[in-house]
Amino acid sequence: MIKEFRDFIAKGNVMDMAVGIIIGAALTAIVTSLVADLINPIIGLVTGGMDFSNLFVNFGEGEFSSLAAARDAGAPVFAYGAFLTAVINFLIIAFVVFLLVKMVNRVKDAAIRKEAAAAAAPSGPSQLDVLIEIRDALQK
Repeated sequence: MIKEFRDFIAKGNVMDMAVGIIIGAALTAIVTSLVADLINPIIGLVTGGMDFSNLFVNFGEGEFSSLAAARDAGAPVFAYGAFLTAVINFLIIAFVVFLLVKMVNRVKDAAIRKEAAAAAAPSGPSQLDVLIEIRDALQK
């Protein structure tokens, strides 16, 4: 069973997937920072300084000044601002992944075209051509 597991891990697709997961986690941290530190302040500026990720509707008793205070108190909240932030994060990540896939496909297509052009280009005389030249040279 250990040998089978080692063979499974050694496969190229598993390693590619692991690298993709690690890069995806790093990309998620970058996009989260992009949304929280750059996009949300711009949205807040446009909407008059409103903290976009702190929007919520309290379904419980009492008044709370922030989403964190409501959650700490255990109040049932409808945190639509946090949801909208998650949607923005998803859209940005999806767009970045789209751009990465598009770039990888462009590189793959260029490599395929280069290989096809190399295969179509004459690679020099064939063995038969060389033998015919030798025969013709010997007959002279």
